[in-house]
Amino acid sequence: MNEEHSSASRSSFSGKIGYVLAVAGSAVGLGNIWRFPYLAAKYGGGMFLLVYLILMLTFGYTLIVSETALGRMTKKSPVGAFGAFGKSMPFKLGGWVNAIIPVLIVPYYSVIGGWVTKYLFEYLRGSASALAEDSYFTSFISDGVSVEIWFLVFIIAVILVILAGVESGVERISKIMMPVLVVLAVFVAGYSVTRPGALAGVKYFLIPNFKNFSWMTVVAAMGQMFYSLSIAMGILYTYGSYIKKDVDIEQSTTQIEWFDTGIALLAGLMIIPAVFAFSGGDPAMLNAGPSLMFITIPKVFASMGLGTPAGIMFFLLVLFAALTSSISLAETSVSTFVDQFGWSRKKASFILFVIMIVLGSASALGFSSLDFVTILGMSILDFFDFLTNSVMMPIAALATCILIIRVVGFHRIAEEMEVSSRFRRKKLYCFFMKYLAPVCIAIILISSIANVFGIISM
Repeated sequence: MNEEHSSASRSSFSGKIGYVLAVAGSAVGLGNIWRFPYLAAKYGGGMFLLVYLILMLTFGYTLIVSETALGRMTKKSPVGAFGAFGKSMPFKLGGWVNAIIPVLIVPYYSVIGGWVTKYLFEYLRGSASALAEDSYFTSFISDGVSVEIWFLVFIIAVILVILAGVESGVERISKIMMPVLVVLAVFVAGYSVTRPGALAGVKYFLIPNFKNFSWMTVVAAMGQMFYSLSIAMGILYTYGSYIKKDVDIEQSTTQIEWFDTGIALLAGLMIIPAVFAFSGGDPAMLNAGPSLMFITIPKVFASMGLGTPAGIMFFLLVLFAALTSSISLAETSVSTFVDQFGWSRKKASFILFVIMIVLGSASALGFSSLDFVTILGMSILDFFDFLTNSVMMPIAALATCILIIRVVGFHRIAEEMEVSSRFRRKKLYCFFMKYLAPVCIAIILISSIANVFGIISM
């Protein structure tokens, strides 16, 4: 593809607000609403929250700034950004690892988005009592036809937004959905924390208790930070390539950090106090893991009365979060296809749609007609989740660190940051990028792989 043409015709955000809301929409997804609360519940409540905040303000900040600055500096998505500094195999590999991750994530992520859509539909039909039954979720995901239909509904919505483009599609939807999402989150959290017995859950979630600290609290918080902040998915490279030189990257990063963390806090206040109100803080409930949202929460709402309106509000919120994240994953994938293969946005969107159908259907049917297929003892969906989040994302982040430390140099990152403002946290950035980021990433990678093979228990 002609690089000059690519750069000249490249889409862009209309301004800083559009960019911040789009990135926040990417970051605020199932990672916040679904994943953050169950990890916080399992790994010590307030202790997990404290560790997460420390990591987010240091390690997370460093990687967000790095990817965004490289994207704006090169005006390219991940493959082109790495290729701008060298054409040898290591550069190509680093770029493609970042680029392939969203292509692999968005299909199975959309399957979960389909589950959320189904639950919202059932709440709107007034089926709150049925959703609270023990067997409902298992019966639903075992019905391949139903899961496939709701998966298709979800991905069609995502592709329609992508076809509309960056400013008309991604930015416009983010500007609508993000404020609504915040209002819904505040409403549901307010409902949850005012239930009888919920105060104990608020204390567990917000007040650190060092008795609840373990090494796995740190490892889990690190992994969640990747998932929650859209680090090492190619998204920040791509969105960085769409922003103009007058956007203050550091200020925008700070706003994204706090927006993302604020939603995660609200998600915790929606779910953990509700579990305490329902079960009195039963450890089995707190350790429910990924099933917390689809199995435990419908029971919580049903037990409180007003289960239908609370369920509608909660799953509408989760659906908005799932859509904004899926849109950002899909946009990053389409951008890579356009940049690297010279395809039109329409053709790139169609190719991604086909990939999503094939890989997503495999994940969707992995609990029904394809349940006999396991990889390393995991279902198809769980394997894609492990491969992308626990293996590829740490490798992608490590590639970014090496690119900056060994090739780009801190001075060029600083120059890019200072185009629009003073680089306020420059010393913190350089320290973490040079000494701590690679070590933290290696810990995530080794711990995650060791856990799968039973060497350590998470």
